[in-house]
Amino acid sequence: MTTDPDAPETPTLGQARTQLRRYGLESEIDPQAVLVAVRLLATGARLGQATETHFARFGLSTGRYRLLADLEDADGEKSPSQLASSLGVTRATVTGLIDGLEQQGLVCRRASAEDGRAVVVVLTARGAQLLRDMAAEHFGRLQSMVGGLTRTERTVFLDLLERIGHGMGALTAD
Repeated sequence: MTTDPDAPETPTLGQARTQLRRYGLESEIDPQAVLVAVRLLATGARLGQATETHFARFGLSTGRYRLLADLEDADGEKSPSQLASSLGVTRATVTGLIDGLEQQGLVCRRASAEDGRAVVVVLTARGAQLLRDMAAEHFGRLQSMVGGLTRTERTVFLDLLERIGHGMGALTAD
């Protein structure tokens, strides 16, 4: 049970067992594995909402921030298809993100120096300044979010996240 009255109820091991029993799966599926996955999904959804609230402080969405950070990591310039690939989204999604960031004056499009027919997205001075201005608060809040974990626990957590990431394909496999 959570102590935050606005937080959704946390699924329990008993609930997982009941659901598996209901479907006749108690001998095939580990209820603890189901509970871990369900809690991870619920936490991911809440994290997504919290992240949007966090980036809204800076006039951004999570997607727009990720695109700006990706450009900064690439020395300020990438093609839309490279952005889509590195962000793991569609070209249409990247186009929408670029359009919004361009309206904010944080990126601009220009012809590629290598291929004049191609377009690249460039981080503007204003976009780079926004990233610098928000860095201390942004990274401080990230550190606070995991502040209840020791360095050793964070190391273990990173390993666990990597292993769960490898298993995520089970949700999308045919």
